[in-house]
Amino acid sequence: MSLNERGPFDVWAPRPERVRLVIGGDGGGVVEMRRGNDDWWTPAEPIPVRGDDGDVDYGYLLDDDPEPRPDPRSRRQPGGVHELSRRDLTTYEWQDAGWTGRQLAGSVIYELHVGTFTPTGDLDAAIGRLDHLVGLGIDFVELMPVNAFNGTHNWGYDGVGWFAVHEGYGGSEAYKRFVDACHARGLGVVQDVVHNHLGPSGNYLPLFGPYLKDGRNTWGDLVNLDGEGSAEVRRYILDNVRMWFEDHHVDALRLDAVHALSDTSEVHLLEEMAIETAALSAHLRRPLTLIAESDLNDTRLVTPREAGGHGLDAQWSDDFHHAVHVALSGETTGYYADFEPLEALAKVCERGFFHDGTFSSFRGRDHGRPVDTAAMPTWRLVVANQNHDQIGNRARGDRLAEHLDDDQLACAALLTLAGPFTPMLFMGEEWAASSPFQFFTSHPEPELGRATAEGRIAEFEKMGWDPDEVPDPQDPATFHRSRLDWDELAEGRHAVVLDCYRRLLRLRRELPQLSDPAFGSVSCSVEGRIFTMRRGDLVVLVNAGEAEVVVETDATTVLFETPSGVRLDGDHVTVPPRAGALLQSVATYR
Repeated sequence: MSLNERGPFDVWAPRPERVRLVIGGDGGGVVEMRRGNDDWWTPAEPIPVRGDDGDVDYGYLLDDDPEPRPDPRSRRQPGGVHELSRRDLTTYEWQDAGWTGRQLAGSVIYELHVGTFTPTGDLDAAIGRLDHLVGLGIDFVELMPVNAFNGTHNWGYDGVGWFAVHEGYGGSEAYKRFVDACHARGLGVVQDVVHNHLGPSGNYLPLFGPYLKDGRNTWGDLVNLDGEGSAEVRRYILDNVRMWFEDHHVDALRLDAVHALSDTSEVHLLEEMAIETAALSAHLRRPLTLIAESDLNDTRLVTPREAGGHGLDAQWSDDFHHAVHVALSGETTGYYADFEPLEALAKVCERGFFHDGTFSSFRGRDHGRPVDTAAMPTWRLVVANQNHDQIGNRARGDRLAEHLDDDQLACAALLTLAGPFTPMLFMGEEWAASSPFQFFTSHPEPELGRATAEGRIAEFEKMGWDPDEVPDPQDPATFHRSRLDWDELAEGRHAVVLDCYRRLLRLRRELPQLSDPAFGSVSCSVEGRIFTMRRGDLVVLVNAGEAEVVVETDATTVLFETPSGVRLDGDHVTVPPRAGALLQSVATYR
Protein backbone atom coordinates (compact mmCIF):
# COMPACT_ATOMS: atom_id res chain seq x y z
CA MET A 1 0.00 0.00 0.00
CA SER A 2 1.38 3.43 -0.92
CA LEU A 3 1.60 6.20 1.65
CA ASN A 4 -1.08 8.17 -0.17
CA GLU A 5 -3.53 5.30 0.36
CA ARG A 6 -2.97 5.18 4.12
CA GLY A 7 -5.12 7.06 6.59
CA PRO A 8 -3.94 10.39 8.01
CA PHE A 9 -3.22 8.88 11.45
CA ASP A 10 -1.80 5.52 10.40
CA VAL A 11 1.63 4.77 11.85
CA TRP A 12 4.28 2.09 11.31
CA ALA A 13 5.11 0.60 14.73
CA PRO A 14 6.33 -3.03 14.76
CA ARG A 15 7.80 -2.82 18.29
CA PRO A 16 4.86 -2.02 20.60
CA GLU A 17 2.13 -4.57 21.31
CA ARG A 18 -0.50 -1.88 21.72
CA VAL A 19 -0.88 1.55 20.10
CA ARG A 20 -3.53 4.13 20.94
CA LEU A 21 -4.14 7.41 19.15
CA VAL A 22 -4.43 10.45 21.42
CA ILE A 23 -6.47 13.40 20.13
CA GLY A 24 -5.84 16.67 21.97
CA GLY A 25 -8.09 19.65 22.51
CA ASP A 26 -11.70 19.94 23.62
CA GLY A 27 -13.68 16.83 22.83
CA GLY A 28 -10.51 14.88 22.24
CA GLY A 29 -9.81 11.45 23.58
CA VAL A 30 -8.02 8.17 23.13
CA VAL A 31 -8.76 5.83 20.23
CA GLU A 32 -7.56 2.24 20.03
CA MET A 33 -5.59 1.32 16.92
CA ARG A 34 -5.53 -1.96 15.00
CA ARG A 35 -2.31 -3.59 13.76
CA GLY A 36 -2.13 -4.70 10.14
CA ASN A 37 -0.07 -7.58 8.78
CA ASP A 38 2.55 -5.06 7.67
CA ASP A 39 2.89 -3.57 11.21
CA TRP A 40 1.08 -0.42 10.20
CA TRP A 41 -1.55 0.62 12.75
CA THR A 42 -4.80 2.35 11.87
CA PRO A 43 -7.53 3.81 14.13
CA ALA A 44 -10.12 1.18 15.04
CA GLU A 45 -12.93 3.76 14.95
CA PRO A 46 -13.59 7.18 13.39
CA ILE A 47 -11.66 10.13 14.81
CA PRO A 48 -14.11 11.92 17.14
CA VAL A 49 -13.12 15.60 16.98
CA ARG A 50 -11.70 18.30 14.77
CA GLY A 51 -10.20 21.48 16.14
CA ASP A 52 -12.02 24.79 15.79
CA ASP A 53 -9.17 26.22 13.71
CA GLY A 54 -9.11 23.28 11.30
CA ASP A 55 -6.13 21.63 13.03
CA VAL A 56 -5.87 18.39 14.98
CA ASP A 57 -3.27 17.79 17.70
CA TYR A 58 -2.43 14.12 18.16
CA GLY A 59 0.11 11.59 19.36
CA TYR A 60 0.49 7.91 20.14
CA LEU A 61 0.48 5.94 23.39
CA LEU A 62 2.81 2.96 22.98
CA ASP A 63 2.15 -0.03 25.25
CA ASP A 64 2.04 1.21 28.87
CA ASP A 65 3.95 4.43 28.27
CA PRO A 66 1.84 7.19 29.89
CA GLU A 67 3.27 9.92 27.65
CA PRO A 68 1.95 10.27 24.09
CA ARG A 69 4.73 10.36 21.48
CA PRO A 70 4.77 12.53 18.35
CA ASP A 71 4.13 11.12 14.89
CA PRO A 72 7.37 9.96 13.19
CA ARG A 73 6.05 11.67 10.04
CA SER A 74 4.75 14.77 11.82
CA ARG A 75 4.47 17.89 9.65
CA ARG A 76 4.21 20.23 12.64
CA GLN A 77 5.43 20.26 16.23
CA PRO A 78 4.00 23.54 17.57
CA GLY A 79 4.87 22.72 21.20
CA GLY A 80 8.31 21.29 20.45
CA VAL A 81 9.68 17.89 19.54
CA HIS A 82 8.48 16.24 22.77
CA GLU A 83 4.86 17.32 22.44
CA LEU A 84 1.84 16.36 20.36
CA SER A 85 2.02 16.58 16.59
CA ARG A 86 -0.38 18.78 14.65
CA ARG A 87 -2.14 17.84 11.48
CA ASP A 88 -2.96 20.95 9.45
CA LEU A 89 -6.22 20.42 7.59
CA THR A 90 -5.93 23.60 5.54
CA THR A 91 -4.40 23.71 2.06
CA TYR A 92 -1.68 26.15 1.03
CA GLU A 93 -2.49 28.01 -2.19
CA TRP A 94 0.69 27.93 -4.25
CA GLN A 95 1.44 30.84 -6.58
CA ASP A 96 4.31 29.26 -8.55
CA ALA A 97 2.37 27.44 -11.29
CA GLY A 98 4.56 29.16 -13.88
CA TRP A 99 7.81 27.99 -12.31
CA THR A 100 9.58 25.50 -14.57
CA GLY A 101 12.62 24.98 -12.39
CA ARG A 102 16.32 25.70 -12.77
CA GLN A 103 19.21 23.46 -13.73
CA LEU A 104 22.35 23.35 -11.61
CA ALA A 105 24.72 23.68 -14.57
CA GLY A 106 25.78 27.30 -14.93
CA SER A 107 24.19 28.33 -11.64
CA VAL A 108 25.47 29.95 -8.44
CA ILE A 109 24.29 28.81 -4.98
CA TYR A 110 23.97 30.94 -1.84
CA GLU A 111 24.01 29.06 1.48
CA LEU A 112 22.27 30.57 4.50
CA HIS A 113 21.18 29.71 8.02
CA VAL A 114 17.63 30.93 8.58
CA GLY A 115 18.14 31.75 12.27
CA THR A 116 21.12 34.07 11.72
CA PHE A 117 20.41 35.42 8.23
CA THR A 118 18.16 38.22 9.57
CA PRO A 119 17.69 39.93 12.96
CA THR A 120 14.47 38.01 13.68
CA GLY A 121 15.76 34.74 12.25
CA ASP A 122 12.66 33.43 10.50
CA LEU A 123 11.59 32.53 6.98
CA ASP A 124 9.29 35.51 6.47
CA ALA A 125 12.14 37.88 7.35
CA ALA A 126 14.40 36.00 4.94
CA ILE A 127 11.91 36.75 2.16
CA GLY A 128 12.65 40.43 2.70
CA ARG A 129 16.32 39.84 1.75
CA LEU A 130 15.73 37.85 -1.43
CA ASP A 131 15.95 40.91 -3.67
CA HIS A 132 19.52 41.38 -2.45
CA LEU A 133 20.34 37.89 -3.72
CA VAL A 134 18.64 38.53 -7.05
CA GLY A 135 20.58 41.77 -7.49
CA LEU A 136 23.77 39.94 -6.62
CA GLY A 137 23.21 37.36 -9.35
CA ILE A 138 22.33 34.25 -7.34
CA ASP A 139 20.43 31.33 -8.91
CA PHE A 140 19.79 28.97 -5.96
CA VAL A 141 19.20 29.66 -2.27
CA GLU A 142 20.41 26.79 -0.08
CA LEU A 143 18.92 26.57 3.41
CA MET A 144 20.80 24.80 6.17
CA PRO A 145 18.55 22.15 7.79
CA VAL A 146 15.18 23.46 8.95
CA ASN A 147 13.75 20.21 10.35
CA ALA A 148 12.35 20.19 13.89
CA PHE A 149 14.95 20.06 16.68
CA ASN A 150 14.83 20.50 20.43
CA GLY A 151 15.46 24.03 21.67
CA THR A 152 15.18 27.46 20.08
CA HIS A 153 18.32 27.70 17.95
CA ASN A 154 20.70 25.20 16.44
CA TRP A 155 22.61 24.60 13.21
CA GLY A 156 19.85 22.10 12.35
CA TYR A 157 21.95 18.96 12.00
CA ASP A 158 20.58 17.54 15.26
CA GLY A 159 17.02 17.39 14.01
CA VAL A 160 14.61 14.65 15.06
CA GLY A 161 11.47 15.67 13.18
CA TRP A 162 12.55 15.14 9.59
CA PHE A 163 9.13 15.93 8.12
CA ALA A 164 8.46 19.09 10.17
CA VAL A 165 9.85 22.61 9.76
CA HIS A 166 11.19 24.19 12.97
CA GLU A 167 8.42 26.30 14.48
CA GLY A 168 10.83 29.09 15.38
CA TYR A 169 11.39 29.63 11.65
CA GLY A 170 7.63 29.85 11.03
CA GLY A 171 6.77 26.22 10.39
CA SER A 172 5.58 24.63 7.18
CA GLU A 173 3.36 27.52 6.08
CA ALA A 174 6.21 30.03 6.29
CA TYR A 175 8.46 27.60 4.44
CA LYS A 176 6.00 27.38 1.57
CA ARG A 177 5.72 31.17 1.46
CA PHE A 178 9.51 31.35 1.27
CA VAL A 179 9.71 28.89 -1.63
CA ASP A 180 6.91 30.72 -3.42
CA ALA A 181 8.74 34.02 -2.97
CA CYS A 182 11.97 32.53 -4.29
CA HIS A 183 10.29 31.13 -7.37
CA ALA A 184 8.55 34.46 -8.04
CA ARG A 185 12.03 36.02 -8.22
CA GLY A 186 13.55 33.30 -10.39
CA LEU A 187 15.45 31.69 -7.51
CA GLY A 188 15.60 27.94 -7.06
CA VAL A 189 15.62 26.45 -3.56
CA VAL A 190 18.08 23.85 -2.24
CA GLN A 191 17.18 22.24 1.09
CA ASP A 192 19.92 20.71 3.22
CA VAL A 193 18.63 17.41 4.67
CA VAL A 194 20.16 15.00 7.19
CA HIS A 195 19.44 11.28 6.85
CA ASN A 196 22.60 9.81 8.39
CA HIS A 197 21.76 10.26 12.10
CA LEU A 198 19.21 11.76 14.49
CA GLY A 199 19.69 14.32 17.22
CA PRO A 200 20.23 13.47 20.90
CA SER A 201 16.96 14.90 22.22
CA GLY A 202 13.43 14.08 21.09
CA ASN A 203 14.24 11.03 18.99
CA TYR A 204 11.34 8.66 19.70
CA LEU A 205 11.65 6.66 16.50
CA PRO A 206 13.24 3.59 18.21
CA LEU A 207 10.10 3.25 20.35
CA PHE A 208 8.08 2.70 17.16
CA GLY A 209 10.39 0.49 15.12
CA PRO A 210 13.97 -0.47 14.13
CA TYR A 211 14.96 2.91 12.71
CA LEU A 212 18.49 2.52 14.10
CA LYS A 213 21.03 -0.30 14.10
CA ASP A 214 24.18 -1.21 15.99
CA GLY A 215 27.15 1.04 15.39
CA ARG A 216 27.83 4.76 15.36
CA ASN A 217 29.15 7.39 13.00
CA THR A 218 30.67 10.70 14.01
CA TRP A 219 27.33 12.15 15.06
CA GLY A 220 25.26 9.32 16.50
CA ASP A 221 23.72 5.87 16.07
CA LEU A 222 23.57 4.46 12.56
CA VAL A 223 20.29 4.58 10.66
CA ASN A 224 19.05 1.10 9.76
CA LEU A 225 19.30 0.97 5.98
CA ASP A 226 20.06 -2.73 5.50
CA GLY A 227 18.91 -4.73 8.54
CA GLU A 228 15.63 -6.22 9.67
CA GLY A 229 12.78 -3.79 9.06
CA SER A 230 14.99 -1.57 6.89
CA ALA A 231 12.57 -1.58 3.95
CA GLU A 232 10.19 0.70 5.87
CA VAL A 233 13.08 2.82 7.19
CA ARG A 234 14.29 3.36 3.64
CA ARG A 235 10.73 4.17 2.60
CA TYR A 236 10.61 6.70 5.44
CA ILE A 237 13.65 8.49 4.01
CA LEU A 238 12.49 8.26 0.40
CA ASP A 239 9.09 9.67 1.36
CA ASN A 240 10.89 12.52 3.10
CA VAL A 241 12.72 13.26 -0.16
CA ARG A 242 9.42 13.23 -2.05
CA MET A 243 7.86 15.55 0.52
CA TRP A 244 10.41 18.29 -0.06
CA PHE A 245 10.10 18.06 -3.83
CA GLU A 246 6.38 17.43 -4.13
CA ASP A 247 4.75 19.15 -1.15
CA HIS A 248 7.23 21.97 -0.54
CA HIS A 249 8.20 22.56 -4.19
CA VAL A 250 11.96 22.68 -3.55
CA ASP A 251 14.25 22.28 -6.53
CA ALA A 252 17.22 20.45 -5.02
CA LEU A 253 18.35 18.63 -1.91
CA ARG A 254 21.80 18.80 -0.38
CA LEU A 255 22.33 15.39 1.24
CA ASP A 256 24.40 15.75 4.39
CA ALA A 257 27.47 13.55 4.88
CA VAL A 258 26.42 10.66 2.66
CA HIS A 259 29.66 8.85 3.52
CA ALA A 260 28.05 8.27 6.95
CA LEU A 261 25.16 6.28 5.43
CA SER A 262 25.92 2.65 6.28
CA ASP A 263 24.23 0.58 3.58
CA THR A 264 25.30 -2.82 2.25
CA SER A 265 22.13 -3.32 0.19
CA GLU A 266 22.46 -4.43 -3.41
CA VAL A 267 20.95 -1.10 -4.47
CA HIS A 268 22.37 1.64 -2.26
CA LEU A 269 19.87 4.08 -0.75
CA LEU A 270 21.46 6.92 -2.75
CA GLU A 271 20.89 5.10 -6.04
CA GLU A 272 17.30 4.36 -5.04
CA MET A 273 16.90 8.03 -4.17
CA ALA A 274 18.25 9.03 -7.59
CA ILE A 275 15.87 6.63 -9.35
CA GLU A 276 12.80 7.97 -7.56
CA THR A 277 13.88 11.60 -7.92
CA ALA A 278 14.35 11.18 -11.68
CA ALA A 279 10.88 9.65 -11.99
CA LEU A 280 9.33 12.43 -9.93
CA SER A 281 11.17 15.06 -12.00
CA ALA A 282 9.68 13.59 -15.17
CA HIS A 283 6.22 13.65 -13.62
CA LEU A 284 6.49 17.22 -12.32
CA ARG A 285 8.21 18.35 -15.54
CA ARG A 286 10.89 20.39 -13.83
CA PRO A 287 14.52 19.68 -12.88
CA LEU A 288 15.01 18.07 -9.46
CA THR A 289 18.60 17.93 -8.26
CA LEU A 290 20.43 15.83 -5.66
CA ILE A 291 23.72 17.21 -4.32
CA ALA A 292 25.80 15.01 -2.02
CA GLU A 293 28.17 16.13 0.68
CA SER A 294 30.90 13.51 0.83
CA ASP A 295 34.50 13.53 2.03
CA LEU A 296 35.40 10.42 0.01
CA ASN A 297 36.59 12.25 -3.13
CA ASP A 298 34.84 9.61 -5.21
CA THR A 299 32.77 10.72 -8.19
CA ARG A 300 31.01 7.37 -8.47
CA LEU A 301 28.33 9.19 -6.49
CA VAL A 302 27.60 11.40 -9.50
CA THR A 303 28.43 8.95 -12.24
CA PRO A 304 25.24 8.08 -14.17
CA ARG A 305 23.64 4.78 -13.23
CA GLU A 306 24.07 3.56 -16.80
CA ALA A 307 27.82 3.80 -16.20
CA GLY A 308 27.73 2.04 -12.84
CA GLY A 309 27.40 5.04 -10.53
CA HIS A 310 24.76 6.10 -8.03
CA GLY A 311 23.31 8.68 -10.40
CA LEU A 312 23.28 11.74 -8.12
CA ASP A 313 23.67 15.10 -9.84
CA ALA A 314 26.51 16.80 -7.99
CA GLN A 315 28.74 16.63 -4.92
CA TRP A 316 30.75 19.01 -2.78
CA SER A 317 34.51 19.25 -3.27
CA ASP A 318 36.27 20.39 -0.11
CA ASP A 319 39.65 20.13 -1.84
CA PHE A 320 38.90 23.35 -3.72
CA HIS A 321 38.19 25.16 -0.46
CA HIS A 322 41.37 23.84 1.14
CA ALA A 323 43.54 24.82 -1.82
CA VAL A 324 42.13 28.35 -2.01
CA HIS A 325 42.26 28.82 1.77
CA VAL A 326 45.91 27.80 2.01
CA ALA A 327 46.96 29.79 -1.06
CA LEU A 328 45.50 33.02 0.34
CA SER A 329 45.82 32.62 4.12
CA GLY A 330 49.01 30.58 4.40
CA GLU A 331 47.39 28.40 7.08
CA THR A 332 48.79 24.85 6.91
CA THR A 333 47.67 23.16 10.12
CA GLY A 334 45.68 19.93 10.20
CA TYR A 335 44.12 18.89 6.89
CA TYR A 336 45.47 22.03 5.22
CA ALA A 337 49.08 20.73 5.33
CA ASP A 338 49.02 18.84 2.01
CA PHE A 339 47.70 21.92 0.18
CA GLU A 340 50.67 24.16 0.97
CA PRO A 341 52.16 24.12 -2.57
CA LEU A 342 50.33 26.48 -4.91
CA GLU A 343 50.39 23.61 -7.41
CA ALA A 344 47.65 22.00 -5.29
CA LEU A 345 45.23 24.69 -6.48
CA ALA A 346 46.25 24.11 -10.09
CA LYS A 347 45.64 20.36 -9.76
CA VAL A 348 42.21 20.86 -8.18
CA CYS A 349 41.09 23.24 -10.93
CA GLU A 350 42.32 20.96 -13.71
CA ARG A 351 41.39 17.57 -12.23
CA GLY A 352 38.64 18.17 -9.67
CA PHE A 353 40.34 16.76 -6.58
CA PHE A 354 43.80 17.12 -5.09
CA HIS A 355 43.57 13.83 -3.22
CA ASP A 356 42.60 11.48 -6.05
CA GLY A 357 44.40 8.41 -4.80
CA THR A 358 47.33 10.33 -3.31
CA PHE A 359 48.61 10.08 0.27
CA SER A 360 46.75 12.24 2.77
CA SER A 361 48.98 13.14 5.70
CA PHE A 362 45.93 14.14 7.77
CA ARG A 363 44.31 10.71 7.30
CA GLY A 364 47.55 8.77 7.27
CA ARG A 365 46.59 6.85 4.12
CA ASP A 366 45.88 7.18 0.42
CA HIS A 367 42.63 8.99 -0.23
CA GLY A 368 40.22 9.56 -3.12
CA ARG A 369 39.84 8.38 -6.71
CA PRO A 370 40.69 10.17 -9.97
CA VAL A 371 37.97 12.12 -11.73
CA ASP A 372 37.20 10.99 -15.28
CA THR A 373 37.80 14.46 -16.69
CA ALA A 374 37.02 13.32 -20.22
CA ALA A 375 33.49 12.29 -19.27
CA MET A 376 32.38 14.28 -16.24
CA PRO A 377 31.29 17.93 -16.55
CA THR A 378 32.90 20.35 -14.12
CA TRP A 379 29.57 21.66 -12.78
CA ARG A 380 29.00 18.38 -10.94
CA LEU A 381 31.46 19.61 -8.29
CA VAL A 382 30.08 22.28 -5.95
CA VAL A 383 32.80 24.45 -4.42
CA ALA A 384 33.17 27.33 -1.99
CA ASN A 385 35.88 29.43 -0.42
CA GLN A 386 33.73 29.57 2.74
CA ASN A 387 30.75 27.55 3.98
CA HIS A 388 29.07 26.73 7.27
CA ASP A 389 31.44 23.82 7.98
CA GLN A 390 34.70 25.52 7.13
CA ILE A 391 33.82 28.62 9.16
CA GLY A 392 31.67 27.24 11.97
CA ASN A 393 33.90 24.28 12.76
CA ARG A 394 36.85 26.55 13.44
CA ALA A 395 37.37 27.19 17.15
CA ARG A 396 36.11 30.78 17.01
CA GLY A 397 33.93 30.57 13.90
CA ASP A 398 36.11 33.20 12.23
CA ARG A 399 35.56 34.11 8.58
CA LEU A 400 38.22 34.82 5.96
CA ALA A 401 37.42 38.52 6.33
CA GLU A 402 39.06 38.47 9.77
CA HIS A 403 42.40 37.40 8.30
CA LEU A 404 42.57 38.56 4.68
CA ASP A 405 42.70 42.05 3.18
CA ASP A 406 40.28 43.30 0.52
CA ASP A 407 42.45 42.18 -2.37
CA GLN A 408 42.75 38.66 -0.98
CA LEU A 409 39.00 38.42 -0.41
CA ALA A 410 38.45 39.55 -3.99
CA CYS A 411 40.95 36.90 -5.13
CA ALA A 412 38.94 34.26 -3.25
CA ALA A 413 35.83 35.43 -5.08
CA LEU A 414 37.69 35.50 -8.40
CA LEU A 415 38.94 31.92 -8.04
CA THR A 416 35.50 30.68 -6.98
CA LEU A 417 33.35 32.54 -9.50
CA ALA A 418 35.71 32.38 -12.49
CA GLY A 419 36.68 28.78 -11.83
CA PRO A 420 35.22 25.77 -13.64
CA PHE A 421 32.93 24.40 -10.91
CA THR A 422 29.49 25.27 -9.49
CA PRO A 423 30.19 28.11 -7.03
CA MET A 424 28.51 28.42 -3.66
CA LEU A 425 28.70 31.51 -1.44
CA PHE A 426 28.07 31.54 2.30
CA MET A 427 25.79 34.24 3.65
CA GLY A 428 27.58 37.53 4.23
CA GLU A 429 30.70 36.44 2.37
CA GLU A 430 29.82 38.80 -0.46
CA TRP A 431 30.30 41.86 1.74
CA ALA A 432 33.06 40.60 4.07
CA ALA A 433 30.59 40.31 6.95
CA SER A 434 32.16 41.15 10.30
CA SER A 435 30.01 38.68 12.23
CA PRO A 436 31.50 35.23 12.86
CA PHE A 437 29.53 32.05 12.29
CA GLN A 438 30.05 30.08 15.46
CA PHE A 439 28.82 26.70 16.59
CA PHE A 440 25.70 27.27 18.70
CA THR A 441 23.14 25.06 20.44
CA SER A 442 20.21 25.53 22.81
CA HIS A 443 19.68 22.14 24.43
CA PRO A 444 17.07 22.64 27.18
CA GLU A 445 18.42 19.64 29.12
CA PRO A 446 21.19 20.96 31.43
CA GLU A 447 23.25 17.77 31.25
CA LEU A 448 23.15 17.63 27.44
CA GLY A 449 23.99 21.32 27.15
CA ARG A 450 26.89 20.92 29.55
CA ALA A 451 28.22 17.84 27.74
CA THR A 452 28.02 19.65 24.39
CA ALA A 453 29.88 22.71 25.70
CA GLU A 454 32.54 20.71 27.53
CA GLY A 455 33.08 18.40 24.58
CA ARG A 456 33.51 21.31 22.20
CA ILE A 457 36.01 23.06 24.44
CA ALA A 458 37.97 19.85 25.13
CA GLU A 459 38.20 19.12 21.39
CA PHE A 460 39.94 22.41 20.66
CA GLU A 461 42.00 22.36 23.86
CA LYS A 462 43.67 19.21 22.48
CA MET A 463 44.66 21.24 19.43
CA GLY A 464 46.34 23.88 21.59
CA TRP A 465 43.55 26.43 21.94
CA ASP A 466 43.04 28.38 25.15
CA PRO A 467 39.65 27.15 26.46
CA ASP A 468 38.67 30.75 27.20
CA GLU A 469 38.88 31.53 23.46
CA VAL A 470 36.42 28.82 22.44
CA PRO A 471 32.84 30.15 22.56
CA ASP A 472 30.37 28.21 24.68
CA PRO A 473 27.82 26.83 22.17
CA GLN A 474 25.12 26.95 24.84
CA ASP A 475 25.67 30.64 25.61
CA PRO A 476 22.93 32.65 23.80
CA ALA A 477 25.56 35.29 23.00
CA THR A 478 27.30 32.77 20.72
CA PHE A 479 24.14 32.56 18.64
CA HIS A 480 23.51 36.31 18.64
CA ARG A 481 27.11 37.09 17.59
CA SER A 482 26.58 34.91 14.52
CA ARG A 483 23.74 37.03 13.11
CA LEU A 484 24.49 39.08 10.02
CA ASP A 485 24.64 42.85 10.36
CA TRP A 486 22.83 44.14 7.28
CA ASP A 487 23.64 47.77 8.14
CA GLU A 488 27.31 47.34 7.17
CA LEU A 489 26.80 46.59 3.45
CA ALA A 490 27.18 50.14 2.19
CA GLU A 491 30.25 51.19 4.14
CA GLY A 492 34.02 50.75 4.04
CA ARG A 493 35.51 47.46 2.99
CA HIS A 494 32.07 45.84 2.97
CA ALA A 495 30.99 48.00 0.03
CA VAL A 496 34.31 47.38 -1.75
CA VAL A 497 34.07 43.60 -1.49
CA LEU A 498 30.36 43.61 -2.38
CA ASP A 499 31.12 45.51 -5.57
CA CYS A 500 33.73 42.87 -6.50
CA TYR A 501 31.21 40.06 -6.06
CA ARG A 502 28.57 41.87 -8.09
CA ARG A 503 30.97 42.50 -10.97
CA LEU A 504 32.25 38.93 -10.99
CA LEU A 505 28.76 37.46 -10.91
CA ARG A 506 27.74 39.69 -13.80
CA LEU A 507 30.76 38.53 -15.80
CA ARG A 508 29.95 34.92 -15.01
CA ARG A 509 26.51 35.37 -16.53
CA GLU A 510 27.74 37.24 -19.59
CA LEU A 511 30.83 35.24 -20.55
CA PRO A 512 30.14 31.66 -21.70
CA GLN A 513 33.77 30.69 -21.05
CA LEU A 514 33.09 30.94 -17.30
CA SER A 515 30.37 28.30 -17.38
CA ASP A 516 32.03 25.97 -19.88
CA PRO A 517 31.57 22.52 -18.30
CA ALA A 518 34.55 20.81 -19.94
CA PHE A 519 37.63 20.03 -17.85
CA GLY A 520 39.54 20.33 -21.12
CA SER A 521 38.74 24.04 -21.20
CA VAL A 522 40.79 24.63 -18.04
CA SER A 523 44.56 25.01 -18.08
CA CYS A 524 46.56 26.12 -15.03
CA SER A 525 50.16 26.97 -14.30
CA VAL A 526 52.20 28.13 -11.32
CA GLU A 527 55.36 30.24 -11.36
CA GLY A 528 56.64 31.24 -7.97
CA ARG A 529 53.58 32.63 -6.17
CA ILE A 530 51.70 33.49 -9.36
CA PHE A 531 48.74 31.26 -10.19
CA THR A 532 47.38 31.38 -13.75
CA MET A 533 44.21 29.71 -15.00
CA ARG A 534 43.17 29.89 -18.64
CA ARG A 535 39.59 29.35 -19.74
CA GLY A 536 39.46 29.84 -23.50
CA ASP A 537 40.56 33.40 -24.20
CA LEU A 538 40.17 34.37 -20.54
CA VAL A 539 43.04 34.42 -18.05
CA VAL A 540 42.70 34.40 -14.27
CA LEU A 541 45.81 35.77 -12.57
CA VAL A 542 46.35 35.65 -8.81
CA ASN A 543 49.49 36.86 -7.08
CA ALA A 544 49.54 34.90 -3.82
CA GLY A 545 52.90 36.39 -2.86
CA GLU A 546 54.05 39.40 -0.89
CA ALA A 547 55.84 41.20 -3.73
CA GLU A 548 54.68 42.94 -6.90
CA VAL A 549 55.11 40.73 -9.97
CA VAL A 550 55.31 41.50 -13.69
CA VAL A 551 53.81 38.75 -15.84
CA GLU A 552 54.04 38.23 -19.59
CA THR A 553 50.61 38.06 -21.20
CA ASP A 554 48.82 38.03 -24.52
CA ALA A 555 45.78 39.67 -22.94
CA THR A 556 44.50 42.95 -24.29
CA THR A 557 41.69 43.75 -21.84
CA VAL A 558 41.27 43.81 -18.07
CA LEU A 559 37.74 42.60 -17.32
CA PHE A 560 38.10 42.53 -13.54
CA GLU A 561 40.76 43.58 -11.07
CA THR A 562 40.93 43.38 -7.30
CA PRO A 563 40.80 46.71 -5.39
CA SER A 564 44.53 47.52 -5.68
CA GLY A 565 44.25 47.20 -9.46
CA VAL A 566 46.67 45.83 -12.06
CA ARG A 567 48.58 47.60 -14.84
CA LEU A 568 48.47 46.21 -18.38
CA ASP A 569 51.32 47.53 -20.54
CA GLY A 570 51.60 45.89 -23.94
CA ASP A 571 52.54 42.26 -23.40
CA HIS A 572 53.10 42.63 -19.65
CA VAL A 573 50.77 42.98 -16.68
CA THR A 574 51.90 44.22 -13.28
CA VAL A 575 50.11 42.55 -10.38
CA PRO A 576 50.46 43.98 -6.85
CA PRO A 577 51.03 41.61 -3.94
CA ARG A 578 47.98 39.54 -2.90
CA ALA A 579 46.03 40.91 -5.89
CA GLY A 580 44.47 39.39 -8.98
CA ALA A 581 42.65 40.01 -12.23
CA LEU A 582 40.54 38.49 -14.98
CA LEU A 583 41.98 39.29 -18.40
CA GLN A 584 40.87 38.63 -21.97
CA SER A 585 43.13 38.16 -24.96
CA VAL A 586 40.60 39.59 -27.43
CA ALA A 587 38.73 42.81 -26.73
CA THR A 588 35.23 41.46 -27.33
CA TYR A 589 33.67 42.18 -23.95
CA ARG A 590 31.47 45.24 -23.55
